[in-house]
Amino acid sequence: MDKSLNTARYLDVMGNYPTGVTVVTTTHENTPLGLTVNSFASVSLDPLLVLWSIDKQVSSYPVFTKTDHFAINVLANDQADICSLFARKDIDRFNQCEWEFSKMKLPILSGTAGVLECKTLKTIEAGDHTILIGEVLDILSTNKKPLLYHQRKMGEIPEEFYKV
Repeated sequence: MDKSLNTARYLDVMGNYPTGVTVVTTTHENTPLGLTVNSFASVSLDPLLVLWSIDKQVSSYPVFTKTDHFAINVLANDQADICSLFARKDIDRFNQCEWEFSKMKLPILSGTAGVLECKTLKTIEAGDHTILIGEVLDILSTNKKPLLYHQRKMGEIPEEFYKV
């Protein structure tokens, strides 16, 4: 099979799959780090486990794959600018948004739909990414609508979706 054809089809299918948008944060030598991530999922209810994956080419890859703790900041529907900010390279992202350190000393973004503070449980090599599994230790829920990503566009769940 033609690898480029498979890659193109794969990207087509995945680009048509709507996902939520998160910013995963941690610290390195008391400096906050964060990046936009849409490869996030629930794994288990007992214990509470989540997973996300990081590209091995990302500059903060060594920090995230060795950190003991991280926070999943689930972006709210009005935070497309935060998504874009944390997807950019070579800038001080935390100087351009509101945030604070949690009791666990993790950077928590303001205005999110929710936050899961996690202990890194396991990392798994998977092609050009590494999957990080975390045990949820603390939860913040604001009941805001989440930010969605679909076909290279960001937005909220349409109001019609909520009508029964």
